[in-house]
Amino acid sequence: MTVHFIGAGPGAADLLTVRATRLLAASPVCLYAGTYLDAAVLEHCPPAARLVDTQALDLDGITAELVAAHERGEDVARLCSGDPSIYSAIAEQTRRLDAAGVPWDITPGIGAYAATAARLGRELTVPEVAQSVVLTRAQRDSTAMPSGESLEAFAATGATLVLHLAIRRTRELAERLAEHYGADCPVAVAYRVEQPEEIVLRGTLADIADQVESHDLRQAAIIVVGWALRAEDFVESHLYSCQRVAALDETAADIGSGLR
Repeated sequence: MTVHFIGAGPGAADLLTVRATRLLAASPVCLYAGTYLDAAVLEHCPPAARLVDTQALDLDGITAELVAAHERGEDVARLCSGDPSIYSAIAEQTRRLDAAGVPWDITPGIGAYAATAARLGRELTVPEVAQSVVLTRAQRDSTAMPSGESLEAFAATGATLVLHLAIRRTRELAERLAEHYGADCPVAVAYRVEQPEEIVLRGTLADIADQVESHDLRQAAIIVVGWALRAEDFVESHLYSCQRVAALDETAADIGSGLR
């Protein structure tokens, strides 16, 4: 048997990959994070599948479920919110599975930041405005951030900033970020994006905290900060510029003449 770590994307049943739905349909056991997923995602599982909501389990409890399924010879679909490459605790889980001799693999998913950008109708990298996207999180009563990865250090670059696990500290973080981006910098907050309960807020660092608090958002939301969210007057990408196309045509003509 195999434990399949599957990116469930933003939690919408129709945004899973074809591979993800195939693995779900073939796995008699499914562990999922109920806090972040629409229940419709579980409709991809077999009717008689064992469904385990992991929001009340610690790492030991999750590992015990995975190892027990392995001993029964059953494949497991381990659903992770977003993409397993970030904030999925896969490193901890796979280390334990390796020690127990349990095989595993990973199927990627759509990150919540990508689903949010699509909902906003915005590109997060705009020519000469922002060409980098920083995916990070806030830290208070959680695992400490590595030295050098301060919010201020990231903000100083001017990159588009995506904050996970930070919604309960929106006011404090907005005040800190305003010192680098400016209080009028555009911000978007996405709660359960692409799910029936979806809430998408648009504002600035000056007013976003009021909006978040008025909607009483406390989890399952990300914060996107940066001028790319409002960029209108910007240069066009060199990739599609007339100058580049003309240069390519000239190069092709030179090559063609050399072949004749």
